Amino acid sequence: MTVNGSIGACAVTVGALLLSQPVVTWAQTASPATKEASQNGAPQRDGQRDFDFALGNWKFHLKRLQHPLTGSNTWIELDGHSSCRKIWDGKANLDEVEVYSADRKTHIQGLTLRLYNLESHQWSLYWANAAKGTLGLPPVVGQFKNGRGEFYDQEDYNGRAIFVRYVWSDITPTSAHFEQSFSTDGGKTWETNWITDQTRSQSSARVNIAIEPLGLRGHSSRGRSR
Repeated sequence: MTVNGSIGACAVTVGALLLSQPVVTWAQTASPATKEASQNGAPQRDGQRDFDFALGNWKFHLKRLQHPLTGSNTWIELDGHSSCRKIWDGKANLDEVEVYSADRKTHIQGLTLRLYNLESHQWSLYWANAAKGTLGLPPVVGQFKNGRGEFYDQEDYNGRAIFVRYVWSDITPTSAHFEQSFSTDGGKTWETNWITDQTRSQSSARVNIAIEPLGLRGHSSRGRSR
């Protein structure tokens, strides 16, 4: 689920592009970390609290590459806010975002639905754009390790089979950083096309956030979702 695809429909945003190539995707297989833990017989880390950092209200600054995978270096900047709340006792959460460009010509309303799989110990992230009213497929799937969250899927983008990567990093109780990138060479190289920096709103009620050494985590794009 790309942060850029569906964006065209709303002037910009984490888009929903359908998987079209019969190639094995990250979203369909366990991550290397998950496989290693299973093979060694070691218990897998319970990551269902990893997105707790995102709960509450945030101020958003977004940079979007206008034309990904074209060699373009033209970026559009938008500002706005987001609000995230947990559902299913924390095994899922819903993150709503609204951003505008300075000239008000670009207005994005979207949400990210994050679902935690108790068996695979991974998160699936789905983006929806208000301009389309449908969840983007396939979801990006992954997990957090050492404070960094990585999530992947494979999609068709403008007729090309690409890999999509979400990365959450630099997570603190009051800030977080998110990037979406595309790869056309099987993940050897990546072009970043969606960057968000968010800071906790002063009006946001304090959320008890358990940032564990193993890595708390975190969008996303959204994202980018996010």
